[in-house]
Amino acid sequence: MRRRTFGLWVLAPSVVRATNTITAAHAADTPTAVHVTMAVRTDAESIDPHYHVYTPNSAVARHIFDGLTAVDARGRVQPGLASSWQAIAEDVWEFKLRPGVLFHDGRPFTADDVVFTMQRAPNVPNSPSSYGQYTKTIASTEAVDATTIRFHTRGPAPTLPVDLSQVAIISRAAAEGKTTQDFNNGVAAIGTGPYRFVEWISGDHLTLARNDMYWKGPEPWAKVTRRAIPNDGSRVAALLAGDVDIIEGVPAADRVLLAGRADLALHECDATRVIYIHMDSARDVSPGISDAKGVKMDRNPLRDARVRQAISYAINREALTERLLSGQAHPAGQYSPPGTPGISAHLKPLPYDPDLARKLLKEAGWGDGFSVVLAGSNDRFPQDAQVTQAVGQMLVRIGIKVEVQTMPAAMLFSRGSKLEFSMMLSGWVGTGEASSPFTALMATYDPKTGLGPSNRGRWSNPDFDAVLSEALHTMDDDKRNALYARAAEIAVGNMGVIPVYFTVNTWASRKGLVYDPRADEVSLAMGLRPAK
Repeated sequence: MRRRTFGLWVLAPSVVRATNTITAAHAADTPTAVHVTMAVRTDAESIDPHYHVYTPNSAVARHIFDGLTAVDARGRVQPGLASSWQAIAEDVWEFKLRPGVLFHDGRPFTADDVVFTMQRAPNVPNSPSSYGQYTKTIASTEAVDATTIRFHTRGPAPTLPVDLSQVAIISRAAAEGKTTQDFNNGVAAIGTGPYRFVEWISGDHLTLARNDMYWKGPEPWAKVTRRAIPNDGSRVAALLAGDVDIIEGVPAADRVLLAGRADLALHECDATRVIYIHMDSARDVSPGISDAKGVKMDRNPLRDARVRQAISYAINREALTERLLSGQAHPAGQYSPPGTPGISAHLKPLPYDPDLARKLLKEAGWGDGFSVVLAGSNDRFPQDAQVTQAVGQMLVRIGIKVEVQTMPAAMLFSRGSKLEFSMMLSGWVGTGEASSPFTALMATYDPKTGLGPSNRGRWSNPDFDAVLSEALHTMDDDKRNALYARAAEIAVGNMGVIPVYFTVNTWASRKGLVYDPRADEVSLAMGLRPAK
């Protein structure tokens, strides 16, 4: 058997640092102060680390909890609570656990906590997007002894070490029998991570305290406050006023201004986030579809691949990325960014071609157009509401009447999981493994296998599923990556999900702080350090 090497996409961050004085508001509050305040674009929905595969939730969870493995800022898999791992058979992975690790309440971390976690993670009630997508290959979890875990898998499972970086390990003693609400109020929020839960006021702030027993050693910040400031202008204003120390999601309109400030610094890198469009390709009657006059129909044009392709050709990706986003994005022709192992060399961003789009609509029998509701978020990624509006306007130019509805991301995902939308513009942050968007967004929805938990258009293609399944059970890296590339070609050819662009992540901080920008978009106090 070929040894698994985990070749992941490696990003080269570009950091612009200023060189002059600190703001007056922080003249007495030097970068070595023990309290740091971070302003984030979107608050978490929950402190429960298994409730919803959602970047704001993951960002919070990584402060309080650890995984068996972790991914660094460039997407490379690293040891976590497991110090090492190896495939000891085609269907068995063995993980050696780090000894001497303590939970925040002083209890020792053991293999039994891993067993409990793997039982709970895929089965949290009312999850909008289940963590079963990361545990789907696990048939059973065996505690060999207190520091050895064996995962018996459903056939070869080459991506398991990467997948497990997304699953927070929780304490059986603290969480057994507890609910998501018990995590939200702190009763069950007992982890092994670098920070302890103190207080969460939903929609306002989260307070964390340093875990002085942390197995990696204590962090520099005794207290961390994460403030939710969804409005871009307000977030920038808070930084300029000295009310916060670092902000995420620097808006394109303010990037040049902030880069020119001597008292601030920018921290940037290319992201693993793909912005995409789900389309209801499963139902004959779709809730947001009507004819060109607005009359509800019992026919759904989005079921026709030619219509979905027409929509993709109608999108001017260059205009979105260069004009609307001022270069803080790159057009996407597939679902994982350049440099990711397993992408197809044959897929390029589709050109803007409204004439071809209209031709495809006519061939599909929709030359007179139709009407559709396009839903999107207004607080999740840079310019998200504006992007959704712009895409709607582009579709109008090929004869599709569009009603744009934007809303907070939490509402979008909740309603999307109930299949309330015919079209939905959103984003997915990958793990650095090409399988990530495939298993979450495009695999045929199946709660029993954990596949397709975020497939909110319910696209289903037997050929795609077959190739993906083979890839997920192929241990040889080269063969598996070739299968991923083939899966991407099938999905793009059928346009099950429309890839639009890849984002660039930008943070801004006051001078005297250094932040390690992350490809996965997660804002972590652990990546923030006083400048040396």
